[in-house]
Amino acid sequence: MGRTHFRIFLMTSTVGALAAPFFADGASAQQASSPSAQTQPASGAAKPASGAAPGPSTPGQPGQGKAAAPAAASRGSQSGSVVDLDTITVTPTRTAESVVDAMAGTSVITSGQITREQPGSIAEMLQNVPGVTSEVTPNDPGQSINIRGMQDFGRVNILVDGARQDYQISGHNANGTFYLDPQFVGQADVVRGPVSNIYGSGGIGGVVSFSTPGVDSVLNADEKYGALQRFIVGTNGSGVVTSTAGAARVGPNVDVYGQFLYRNSTSYLDGNGNVVQDSGSSVVGGLFKLNVRPSEGQQISLSALTQNDKFANNGTSNAGARFDNNVLAGTYTLGYTYKAPWTPLIDLSSHIYYAMTENRQTFVAPDADGVYSALGVQPGAPLEDRINTYGFDVHNTARFTTGMLNHALTVGGDGTLDHVTTSDDAGGFVSALTPSGNRSLWGVYVQDEISYNSWLRVLGALREDGYNLSGGGVSSGGTHLSPKLTIGVTPIRGIELYGTYAQGYRAPSVTETLIEGVHPFPSFTFLPNPNLVAETAHDWEAGVNVKYDNVFRAGDSIRGKGTVFTNLVDNFIDLEQVGEPVLTSFVPGVPNSACPSLPPGLCMPFQPFQYVNVAQARLSGVELEGGYDWGSGFATFAGSAINGKNLETGMSLATVPPYRASGTLGFRFLDDHSLVAGIRLTAVGSSAKNVPTATDGGGPLPSIGYGLVDLFASYAYNDRVSANFSVNNLFNREYTQFLNVEPNPGLTVKGGITIKFAER
Repeated sequence: MGRTHFRIFLMTSTVGALAAPFFADGASAQQASSPSAQTQPASGAAKPASGAAPGPSTPGQPGQGKAAAPAAASRGSQSGSVVDLDTITVTPTRTAESVVDAMAGTSVITSGQITREQPGSIAEMLQNVPGVTSEVTPNDPGQSINIRGMQDFGRVNILVDGARQDYQISGHNANGTFYLDPQFVGQADVVRGPVSNIYGSGGIGGVVSFSTPGVDSVLNADEKYGALQRFIVGTNGSGVVTSTAGAARVGPNVDVYGQFLYRNSTSYLDGNGNVVQDSGSSVVGGLFKLNVRPSEGQQISLSALTQNDKFANNGTSNAGARFDNNVLAGTYTLGYTYKAPWTPLIDLSSHIYYAMTENRQTFVAPDADGVYSALGVQPGAPLEDRINTYGFDVHNTARFTTGMLNHALTVGGDGTLDHVTTSDDAGGFVSALTPSGNRSLWGVYVQDEISYNSWLRVLGALREDGYNLSGGGVSSGGTHLSPKLTIGVTPIRGIELYGTYAQGYRAPSVTETLIEGVHPFPSFTFLPNPNLVAETAHDWEAGVNVKYDNVFRAGDSIRGKGTVFTNLVDNFIDLEQVGEPVLTSFVPGVPNSACPSLPPGLCMPFQPFQYVNVAQARLSGVELEGGYDWGSGFATFAGSAINGKNLETGMSLATVPPYRASGTLGFRFLDDHSLVAGIRLTAVGSSAKNVPTATDGGGPLPSIGYGLVDLFASYAYNDRVSANFSVNNLFNREYTQFLNVEPNPGLTVKGGITIKFAER
């Protein structure tokens, strides 16, 4: 198999840093017509102030929407000046708070930002978040997220409307991908580090929670039904995107939302004008949501998201063979929330979900090196890899006081079952290297958030995790208790300092435990390891939150967050060579058994590979993001620097990406600030030198530093019609993002228009 199976190093990492996550740069008309993951208010509820929004649309999800900053509220409905760090999130603790108040490395991508930047992928959407990067294979639209050097096999817990995305297929790609179009994202909440251990096994790198759009993305509070049409067209392979959404409020206590998406992209050109083959794909998808409020404080929510990606590539093995891929992905949730109007002791959220991803591949052309042909594989031979994930989550938050202390006590539990099945009539490689099996995860937790006056906050939590894994005649399991303690103090108004110790726990995956087979060429062996034990992360963090209004002039705002961290991971699971070497043929179509009769140099001794628990690994770094908004303009900065080391070998961790920093400068024009334009600068350093690389037989290709210049503009004609324009890689720079194999796109121009219709 490929680059994944040649990784003889410990961890993957990320340094995504850009400026946009701080200020909403478009007018509120755009926000009103863009997707958001907001719950519909009960009948008669007032529309929040410009940029504000109600809470979560699906139980267990982040409370998407904006809590308008005081400075923003005074600038009028067209200002679009809401500070994104004031956005409400529940991802770090499951209780609502603004991002700038969260005692964790937390960032949010809002619906307004998604509309303005028009990303073609989740990787593009998150590229400006400090500490985050994505490994992208251009000929596969599947996404993989890396946080602080953690990636693969669920080390970053990916949620879509609260449903875990645990799909994985072995190959020359990341071991853990998901399929989600940016037009189906109302908001993305990112928590860096294992500080949100309330979200279950995994997540020792962090949590990324995506919430889908809802009724409020189309309708204002006083509107009964309407539709929203978005159309985007772009150069350099961006193709066309059309998204059609409709919403209706059926009586005072029922609302319904539906969305249809089509995206078609073609192969793009890199900065040198070379075509990156098979970098195009097509996507068709749909989203349906229903909310019913049977009585005051209660809500029943139903959501169904389905997406079909089609693309052609050279397969997950990255051999010369060519495959057609048809990926079906779906996420289905049913939730119930109850916030008792008569007592603060009941704030209940629960949901069950089902998520599936199925990749149907078809062998369509002979391979250049003759491996598949030598095995008699004919065009049309099918391969299939599927995961079904079933899960539930329930928790309640009770708010009360004891003496001078205020409490928010959350108690909850969750469970997940992953059922993996594979079949392969094209050589048997997929079914061998992505084995079938089952894994169940469960956990219970308790968390208490305590505050004293306005200067002290203490958060303590305990979580008990357990897992069971079976398949191929073997089984394994384990349990672990993970503590967390965070203390925050506010020595002076506007500045909060905090420190955290938290543990995280990740159970081995089905593939890591059960993989058993032979790589197609060269023919070396993979061995199962039922004796794997789970990984445990020990994370220390210190941070500062900064929040000031009316600093240099009336109505301005300063927001900032900074974090330093050290994360030690015990029993890290890595793919290593083990056992006695076997003489392996490097001649296509020639079996290993023929090696004794071949001339010298055509065969080499090669050891089998196996996932094993290795010694401790350490990642440490710093993350910064902040900005200043003065009404008629804004400036933001984001940056991160991460180092990682294998404490057993002393080598740097091969997938810790280089330092990254960026800044955005934007201006708002016209009396109502309906016209916004700006520039974004990004600087990325070279990758570390003291690491194993692909040229050494393991790890990613080394990367060199680069700089990028992007432009953006948006205009809201009124609250029904708006337009967006963006230019990425203005100077057509040839560069390859760290962890990627193929170069990134050159100069790319996109334009989009959004039209809304609604009736009261």
